[in-house]
Amino acid sequence: MFIGTVKITLYASWVHSLKEKRMIVKSICAKLRNQFNISVVELEEQDVHQTIVIAVACVTSSASLADSVIENVIQFIEDNTEAELTGVEKELR
Repeated sequence: MFIGTVKITLYASWVHSLKEKRMIVKSICAKLRNQFNISVVELEEQDVHQTIVIAVACVTSSASLADSVIENVIQFIEDNTEAELTGVEKELR
C-alpha cells in the first residue's frame, strides 16, 4: 500500500473576502473529489483572503500510480482555476 500526499499553495489576487475564498475552495475540493476519488482539505492560511492551501491524499497499490494521481491532480488544478500555483510539496510513502 502506498500513500501519496501533496500540499498545493495557490494565490488568488482577485479574492477580496473570506466568503469569496470559501466558494473557490469548496468548488476546487468538490471537483477534485468527484474527478479523482481522493481526500482533499483546506489545510492552512484559512484566515488569509488571497492564499489557498489545499492538501490532497490518495492510497494506491503502487508508488507509480500514487505519483500519477498526484501529478494529475496538480495538472487539474492548474487547468481549472485562475489562481496562480505558488507551491507544491509532494510526498510518497
